[in-house]
Amino acid sequence: GREQAELTGQRLASLGLKFDQIIHSSMTRATETTEIISKHLPGVKKISTDLLREGAPIEPDPPVSHWKPEAVQYYEDGARIEAAFRNFIHRADAKQEEDSYEIFVCHANVIRYIVCRALQFPPEGWLRMSLNNGSITHLVIRPNGRVALRTLGDTGFMPPDKITRT
Repeated sequence: GREQAELTGQRLASLGLKFDQIIHSSMTRATETTEIISKHLPGVKKISTDLLREGAPIEPDPPVSHWKPEAVQYYEDGARIEAAFRNFIHRADAKQEEDSYEIFVCHANVIRYIVCRALQFPPEGWLRMSLNNGSITHLVIRPNGRVALRTLGDTGFMPPDKITRT
């Protein structure tokens, strides 16, 4: 995991973008990953939030047999993850004059749900996507509100022997 975070940090730094902040889940793995990535992005502010913690965002459709959290988990986690979406995924302020770039370090369930919501796909389909650990998903929100997914779970910058998924 640490090697994957190093590679992800190197890849983000190589993009030459001026990142405004890294917003990360308060869970240990995400916090540690953020520390490793941020070494490659000096001066980028880090913000920890419980909203991005891993969880069960909404009951998946179609259902899966290998993962069945208690129904109450969907209500608790789902409300929190939806709050993360509403809090962090939005158009830039009308007064903003330059593009802004934010990094979110969190968990596959959260990322997949946010991607579905941002693209206006049925959010129940979140579990139909698979993400590798340390991958980069690039979501663009244009000033007019249009959303585009540039990459989903990119790990092409990692050697094949470093690619894993949970």
